[in-house]
Amino acid sequence: VLMLLVFYGGTIGVNALLEMAGSEATLDLNPFFAGVFTLGFIYGAYMTETFRGAIMAIPRGQFEAAAAFGMGPRQAFLRITAPQMVRYALPGFTNNWLVLIKSTALVSLIGLQEMTYLAKQASAATRSPFAYLLFAGGLFLIFTWVSLAVLRKLNARYSLGTKRIAF
Repeated sequence: VLMLLVFYGGTIGVNALLEMAGSEATLDLNPFFAGVFTLGFIYGAYMTETFRGAIMAIPRGQFEAAAAFGMGPRQAFLRITAPQMVRYALPGFTNNWLVLIKSTALVSLIGLQEMTYLAKQASAATRSPFAYLLFAGGLFLIFTWVSLAVLRKLNARYSLGTKRIAF
């Protein structure tokens, strides 16, 4: 819904402002810009909350120990906070990243030609919907699989030395 509001409402709003300013020019909002802005705004908020929660999970004593060793805020963040934060943030980041990959298909609603849009166009032209839609689904699966493999390796790397709880 926000993507539709940004794309259509943004164009109407900017043109209304230009008209009030006395300009004869009109502006058409680029679908790519509207899609990137909307997805960036929404998932930027999710990612920010993920990293905020990861920083809050680090015990307060870690910050106090860094200050006791004479580290400044920047050095304490780079040496103490960031390595521990990554371990806490990676599971949430992985989830948000995978949902973001799948959400990119929504930009076809505002007319941007992305994978699912092109697959629908090709299937309508050839009357063979399964081949193209399965290909687009396969590409999404490949992107998801590669991302998940990389993020699992990072998670394993940053979780060295921690105990795993079996469920």
